[in-house]
Amino acid sequence: MEKNNELIMLGIVILLAIPFMFFLMKFNPPADLVDNEDNDSSTNGVIWGVDSASYTDDTLYACVQDNFGQPKVWGRYLGNKEGVSAGMDTDEIRFLHDNDIQILVIYNHMNDVTGFENGADHAEQAITLAEDLNIPDGVAIFADIEPDYPVDSEFMKGWYETLSASVYAPAIYGVFNEDSELYEAYNTLDETMQEDMIIWTAYPQEEITTEENAPDYNPQGPENSMLYGWQYAIDAETCNIDTNLFSEEMADYLW
Repeated sequence: MEKNNELIMLGIVILLAIPFMFFLMKFNPPADLVDNEDNDSSTNGVIWGVDSASYTDDTLYACVQDNFGQPKVWGRYLGNKEGVSAGMDTDEIRFLHDNDIQILVIYNHMNDVTGFENGADHAEQAITLAEDLNIPDGVAIFADIEPDYPVDSEFMKGWYETLSASVYAPAIYGVFNEDSELYEAYNTLDETMQEDMIIWTAYPQEEITTEENAPDYNPQGPENSMLYGWQYAIDAETCNIDTNLFSEEMADYLW
């Protein structure tokens, strides 16, 4: 009789233990059963945005919203460059921030991108323009290096060293095609500079799209760089914008 009671008690314990084990499996599954797809940074955290040489007002903003989507990032320029780009001011900055848009800061006041002193001088100008707008510490300033500009690594060294000594982060925009002078010059920088420079590449180029139809994030640029941005298409016909994708790491360097 006692043996039967022991068997009955054992059965009750087992029955009670089964749902508890299912509970543990549900909330603490073994590592080999975890769905790794949700943890894949290559498929998550990509941010869609635009950049424009035009001043951002209600009309341009509505044009982008109506035809492309809701950008989380908007690339804008430091200071006016006549016939090329309008510089941002405090009203535009407030407008973008009020619409929950972060600003990617661009400097484009050069057309010869050679020489250490030249790079340092332009970095100083960029810092002054950023300070005039009260751009906070830690924001990256992107040197806009166009494909037809002469370029060498000495300019990049001057740009990097001067910005690194400031409160801002050194960054470069350009067409980082493996056959380009820009790519070759970048690869001659020392390892520390390569690893610390933030890169926004315009290569490869695809078609302008809406946010919903943007391509998979596939920027190409220097292997050792902080390659956090991809301008995947330029010169939209409907609005004066280019379209971009950014990795979630870029958010640390936006304003």
